[in-house]
This record gives sequence, C-alpha cells and structure tokens, in this order.
Amino acid sequence: MRIGQIAIDLDPLRANRDYRRLFTGRFVSMAGNAVATTAANWQVYGLTHSSLDVGLLTLASGAGMFVGLLNGGMLADRHDRRTVLMLVQLPQAVLAALLMVNSLLSHPALWPLYVITFSIGLCSGLSSPASTAATPALVGDAKLPAAAALNATASQLGQLGGPAIAGLLIAGPGVATCYAIDAFCFAVFGLAMIGLRPMPPVTRAQRPGLRSLAEGFRYVRHSGVVGGMLLVDTNAMLFGMPQALFPALASTHFHGGSTTFGLLTAAPGLGAMIGAATSGWTGRVRRPGVVVIGAGIVWGSAIALFGIVDSLPLALFFLALAGMGDLISEVLRNALLQRYTPDELRGRVSSLYLAQVTGAPALGNVEAGGVARLISPAFSVVSGGLACVAGALVLGAAIPALRHAKLAGSVSESATKSPQESTA
Repeated sequence: MRIGQIAIDLDPLRANRDYRRLFTGRFVSMAGNAVATTAANWQVYGLTHSSLDVGLLTLASGAGMFVGLLNGGMLADRHDRRTVLMLVQLPQAVLAALLMVNSLLSHPALWPLYVITFSIGLCSGLSSPASTAATPALVGDAKLPAAAALNATASQLGQLGGPAIAGLLIAGPGVATCYAIDAFCFAVFGLAMIGLRPMPPVTRAQRPGLRSLAEGFRYVRHSGVVGGMLLVDTNAMLFGMPQALFPALASTHFHGGSTTFGLLTAAPGLGAMIGAATSGWTGRVRRPGVVVIGAGIVWGSAIALFGIVDSLPLALFFLALAGMGDLISEVLRNALLQRYTPDELRGRVSSLYLAQVTGAPALGNVEAGGVARLISPAFSVVSGGLACVAGALVLGAAIPALRHAKLAGSVSESATKSPQESTA
C-alpha cells in the first residue's frame, strides 16, 4: 500500500472554500474550549481536592450540551444551518469572559464554574448538529470519510494542543488567560461563518417539538447501524473514561503537578493525531462496523493497561494508543452516520448521536470518580477498561447489522433494522 493511500485525504479542504471556513472555525473554537476545559478542571480540583467534583463539572457541561443538542438538531433540520452556527458564538464568548472574571477574584467561587460550564455546553449543543449536518452538503457522499477524518483531526488537534498549552498557562499567567483565549476563539468561529453560503436543509422539517424529536428517536431505534454505533460508543465511554481522575493521578500516582496533568490530558489527542494522519485507508474499509467494534476493544484494553503501569512515559503511550483507537472509531462512526441518515433527518439524528458522544463521557467521568472514591483511582481505571472490552465483544456479537455495514453501494434494508430486530 502506497503512502498516499494511508495519509489523510485533504481533498475536501483543497476543493471547497466553504468547507475550509467551517473546518477553520470548528478547529479554533475546539482548541480554545480544550484550553478552558482543562483550566476549569484544574481550578475545581484546586478548590475542592475532589475527583468526583471534577467529574461533576464534566457532567454539568454534558448536561448543558445534551439539552442544547436535542433542540439544536430540530433547529438544524428546519432553519439555515449557517445562521444557527453564527448566532451561538457571541453568547459563548461572553460566558468564557465571565469565567475569566470569576477566576480573577481574590476568592473565586465554585458555583459559577458549574453554571457557566453548563451554559457553554448548552450553546455548543445548539450549534453542533448544524455543523455536522452541513458537512455532507459541502463535500458530497464520496468524501464523507475524508471529511470525517479532517473534522476529527480538528477536534483532536484541539484536544492535543489545548491541554498542553493550558498546563503551561496555568503554571504561568494562570487560569484567567485560558478563559480569555476561549472567548477569543469563539469570536473567531463566528467571524468565519459570515462568509459561508446559506445552507438550508433540503427538506424543511416540521416545527420543533416533541413530535419532531420523536421522529429522530424512531429512526435511531430502527437503524441497526446507527443504533449499534451509539451502543458500542456508549459502552466505551461509560466504562472506559478516566479523565476525571487525571488531576488525582497526576498528583498522587505520578507525583507531578499541572504539567503532568496537561500531559495526561493531551496524550489521547497525540494518539488520535497519529491515527488521523494515517486515516486515508478508512475510506476503503469493506466492513467499517467491524473496525468500529475493534476500535472499542483497543480503547478499553489500552485504558486498562494505563491503570496498571507506574511509569509516566508508558502511561502516556497507552493513553495515546487509546486515543488512536478512538479516532479511527470516530471517523468511521461519523461517516456511517451520514451515510445511513437521510438529509431531512440529519440534524436530529446528529443531535442524538452527539448527545451520546457528550453525555456518555460525562456519566463515565462521574462513574470513574465515584469508584475511585470508594476504592482507588487505579482500580477505577483498570476495572472500567476491562468492562469496556467485555461490552464491545458482547455488542459486536449481538448486532449483525453493524458488522455488515458498508460505506459504498446502496443502503441495505438490514441497515435500518433495530439491534433487537437484527438479532432475531
């Protein structure tokens, strides 16, 4: 296989000006948010010395995003997706500025961190389905895997560079600088959307409400491919998400400070970047669903091994390996999602998918923090990774529609069966 067949496909960026703007805006905002999130986690741990409280901060962000996603999906299927993207950036910039103000107080309060984080998550949830649903219209079906890889790359670049930069900034000028950077990045995203062409949905959905939302739920429930992907990723994030433990592990297990914390947080992003840089092969996979299941097994195994080792370099290696597996899974899950969802439902189905992507890690962090408090952080990490592997094996065997999903050719009838129907 030639290097050109392995390297990430850049054609969507080269060929489409509007996609370049969307990609740039997403990347900048994700990077800024990663810096601010890392700072908020560290600030909460500094105020409370509790991994559970750090997990609850993640839960607050996830809860806000979950509410926003459910509404954002309906907005994306009814209104111009560019307009939706533009309208939420200014409120997010203001909220990030409020985090900065609170951090500059002589005695920063804890509650604003939860309230503002919830609100930022809410705004992000309102815009994310529009961003996801806009991609197929900009790049076309043939380039969906390439665009998914590029979108994942933007996210992982932010997750890689953001925490590392935040660790240095926390040790230097302080967390207020992290929040100021986040506010600036949200403003940049809004400006990038000004030059984007209008992107109304092909078929305008019914008025937002429970009936419209239920239509998206029904589609996910009856699609073995989309529903199966959500179950596999939920399993991985619910049991194998140790991010809330990173502050405690950095301080007590690896005997470091904010820099060590930043390295632990950034390591999965490094592995994801390596996976993204070599993701050109994903567009030619014959059984992408099998790869998604296998990537879940890689994630869980690497997380369990991370919890066993005492060496920081080795721990970073296993976290990077986990990130690589997650990136490949993310690329194929996003491509399959767009492939198996009609345009008139893409906003709502994307919102449900993104709600799972956000909500499951939030719950997983709370679960990890709770187990760590009851037993120990190391036990929480190892047991969660092993549970993730077991769950991926069981789900992979139980959902044949996902195992037989394809990225090319016609969408088969079996792809729209529910996991329960697929196992009948």
